[in-house]
Amino acid sequence: MPATPWISLTTDYGLTDGFVAACHGVIARIAPAARVIDVTHLVPPADVRRGAAVLAQTVAYLPVGVHVAVVDPGVGTARRGVALA
Repeated sequence: MPATPWISLTTDYGLTDGFVAACHGVIARIAPAARVIDVTHLVPPADVRRGAAVLAQTVAYLPVGVHVAVVDPGVGTARRGVALA
């Protein structure tokens, strides 16, 4: 991990509630030195293909770090998340 950790966020949360702020708050508590890049929070709800396209368009231009994408058609189900390295 670089000296200044980078975290990017791509979600389908929208901008009309506090979900994005909650993500920033959790990151700030866990990793206060991290810098956060908001790629977008306007992926159409549950549109996994569009979320993947946004990541494909941007990840090559982002600093090395952790890239978090939450575009979830199965919110509230028992399905588990996916992590790639």
